Amino acid sequence: MRSSVLRRSLGRPLGVLVTVASMAVLSACGSGAAGDDKVKLGFVNGANTEFHTCLLKAVDREAKANGAELLTANSGQNPGTELSNIEDMISRQVDALIVQTVNVDALEGAIGKANRAKIPIFLTSVVTDDPSKIAGAAVVDLKRVGALDAQWVGQDAKGAAVEVGVIAGAPGAASDLMTGGFSGALPGNAKVVANQPGMFNRTKAQDVAENMIQAHPGLDYVFVANEDMAFGALNAFQAAGSKVKIVTTNGTDHGLAAVRDGRFAATVANSPTVIGRLAVRNTLAYLHKKPIQKITQAPATLITKDNLDEAPQYCLK
Repeated sequence: MRSSVLRRSLGRPLGVLVTVASMAVLSACGSGAAGDDKVKLGFVNGANTEFHTCLLKAVDREAKANGAELLTANSGQNPGTELSNIEDMISRQVDALIVQTVNVDALEGAIGKANRAKIPIFLTSVVTDDPSKIAGAAVVDLKRVGALDAQWVGQDAKGAAVEVGVIAGAPGAASDLMTGGFSGALPGNAKVVANQPGMFNRTKAQDVAENMIQAHPGLDYVFVANEDMAFGALNAFQAAGSKVKIVTTNGTDHGLAAVRDGRFAATVANSPTVIGRLAVRNTLAYLHKKPIQKITQAPATLITKDNLDEAPQYCLK
């Protein structure tokens, strides 16, 4: 991921707190303008992980609550499929597009097509290198998500020399930002000795962890790019009799339970429910010509045994 992406999407301070911004947008947008034709939104999701499934639930629920029609598609982690999905949404004449992109760098052509069709495009989780070409984004500082886990590792290591592994997701977009943030925030006494993708797949992550612990039997910590993969890695480490401490991200009910009983050392709560709601509210406000904060930041919180009650709701029931 280019450094300019990080600067534009994640580095700038936001002048309005997320909770205030979302409340303002909601009151401005309401349930849609009386007498208007029904708004038709398109949502192109990037994959089928628990995060993506919960994001879809939030987008769907919020669209219905505001009287909007929602068309959906899933790109299955394939940038080519994502382009086809966006082209299909354009042909179906949606009023606006919300996209959880597979790869932000590969999205430029699709954004150009939407711009030429005069269809505003909103992004979730990440933002493009040139935000002037999109109508807005509801993002999480994914670089900071990784950095929060790294800071916990640094505090727990207490200055001792330690070996660290990284089990990334799929190359591109979210995974690159998180793993880059993690590696960049580690202290000098913590050395990354292995970095392999688990492709956001539990079985693949377990295979990666098995290879990692064989190659590095002295491994002390591992950062895993989501909790589902982290459970696969946990299986491998337990089978090997290893005491590797796992730090991860999401904040799902299962993940929080693993933090509570010590199977995970820490996780970073990053709620797709919050992101999905913000994306729909801001998109509808934009269509109703109401003022919005173009790049809205959702919170990310490091969760350990000491602050489990601070985790936001991850997924709607």
